[in-house]
Amino acid sequence: MNAPVLSVTSLVKKFGHFTAVDDVSFELMPGASLGIVGESGSGKTTTARILAGLEQPTSGTVTLDGRAVEGHSRRTRLWQARRLQMIFQDPYGSFDPRQTIAQSIAEPMRLHVPGSAKEHRARVGELLDQVGLSSRAGESLPRDLSGGQRQRAAIARALGIAPRVLVLDEAVAALDVSIQAQILTLLDELRGDTGISYVFVSHDLAVVRYITDTAIVMRHGRIVERGETEQILRSPQHPYTRLLLDSIPSPDWDLDRVAQDRRALDLP
Repeated sequence: MNAPVLSVTSLVKKFGHFTAVDDVSFELMPGASLGIVGESGSGKTTTARILAGLEQPTSGTVTLDGRAVEGHSRRTRLWQARRLQMIFQDPYGSFDPRQTIAQSIAEPMRLHVPGSAKEHRARVGELLDQVGLSSRAGESLPRDLSGGQRQRAAIARALGIAPRVLVLDEAVAALDVSIQAQILTLLDELRGDTGISYVFVSHDLAVVRYITDTAIVMRHGRIVERGETEQILRSPQHPYTRLLLDSIPSPDWDLDRVAQDRRALDLP
């Protein structure tokens, strides 16, 4: 239990001459939840995509469940997917529109989990119940569900193969506030029940405060601050972290001061 389930060392990702991720390192312990915070262009989503095997790093190492992830062969991708799953902001595009939700949830199990079709169907029923969806929802096509229901279905699909890590990229950003709260509560309960670890990518500091234990703050591809989430948000040490907090609208919000602070931060 003292070994990290996920370890990232000196991660770099370049697209031509542009460096999207620059010397990023962090660890995630079993059952823990890590936030990756930053604005658009900070490198947080590229980092998440590397973790999920959707992008290959230019250099650096991702170690998952004690093994360095190397190469992009089918065997490596299957091994990686069995241990780490990713939830996207809008999972609609990741569902086959011709399959029912129950069929989509069962599909990864057929690939990764031994068992008969009957056993998989029974497990799908358990997963639907676990994420608060009815059997009727399971019989529906993705287009017939609301955004919140689709996100619950995506979580059920990911949990079906019992991964060690779940990477959530802006997973509640597209949802209404009340639905956000339901999904965050569900995720918090699932972590307590299953011991799964989360990497939660978000620009929303309120969401990060609720769902994560520790956090890293990224700017221009680099980590500028790290530590316990509550400590970072209560007493930020880096000017960029302070700017993110000051940018949250409030009754005494001073937009001119925020703009001035941003200009000062961008000076060479």
